[in-house]
Amino acid sequence: MKRGAAPIVVGAALSWMLAVSAAQARPLDVSWSMVPAVAPAERHHAHQGGPVTVVAAGDIACDPRNALFNNGWGSGGWCRANAVDKVIRSVDPDAVLALGDEQYNDGRLKAFQQSYAWSWGKELARTYAVPGNHEYYGSHTAYGYFTYFGAHAGPTRNGWYTVRIGDWRLIALNSNCGIVGCAAGTRQFNWLRSTLDQQPSRCTVAIMHHPLVSSGPHGDDETHARPLWKLLYRHGVDVALVGHDHQYERFAPVNALGVGNRTYGIREFVVGTGGAEHYPVTSVHRYSQVHNSQAYGVLELSLTSRGYSWQFDPALGATFTDRGSATCHGAP
Repeated sequence: MKRGAAPIVVGAALSWMLAVSAAQARPLDVSWSMVPAVAPAERHHAHQGGPVTVVAAGDIACDPRNALFNNGWGSGGWCRANAVDKVIRSVDPDAVLALGDEQYNDGRLKAFQQSYAWSWGKELARTYAVPGNHEYYGSHTAYGYFTYFGAHAGPTRNGWYTVRIGDWRLIALNSNCGIVGCAAGTRQFNWLRSTLDQQPSRCTVAIMHHPLVSSGPHGDDETHARPLWKLLYRHGVDVALVGHDHQYERFAPVNALGVGNRTYGIREFVVGTGGAEHYPVTSVHRYSQVHNSQAYGVLELSLTSRGYSWQFDPALGATFTDRGSATCHGAP
């Protein structure tokens, strides 16, 4: 895949200091409102008109109290966030999408500073994040998460926001529905409907933590966000990136009920491979096309004005990969 423009280069020591001091970290150089005026990826490619490269994964940093933590390098099947970050740096993307459960076992600010900061925290300047369920463990407000990421988690502490990345619209959602609400009439639902109505885009990717469909142990049990999925489907969203189940899985395009629709369906990627640990594939879903529960790594997307291509980039010498391409579609 075509690589992005020159990266934002920061010395290793300075990068660590910025990550550890995330509560005071310099915000993204964007004008945050409902939609930032210029997102980092647009800045890099405004003079090129070429594709934008993003990488994504969730379920990332090990609890620093874990005996296998080893400053994020881990051992065996645990705590391998630094190895995954090494893959990110080799890709050198325009943006990094952190798909929730960024920090285990809970989202204490101290844990972010002691663990996430040592690995994916090096990519903070080009990161867009969404909260997972573990970010709310120990704090009903996800204080540590929102304090650490600051503007990189959106302009408010809601967990939902939208930005432009090249020719694509990125919709970030908070799928912790029992805490923030996802049903019709809630603040998040009304915001999403208004955003999709007022800011149409040919190509759209949604990111959140909980999957609509999965072959992992969580299966299809996360149905509370379905009202949001219905809005995404009705407005022609092309791709959804999620985590929660610690595996990689690609689905055929599906509607908001998880039923296949090759013309207008949303293609969901489960990318819970950010480094924490692996979950087994327990029951292969009807619309699952590719699944792997052994490799850590990131999903790499090349976004163009008309479509996208994808490939899974494995870490730690794993050989598994998955690649393909598709064009954007309109609303049904």
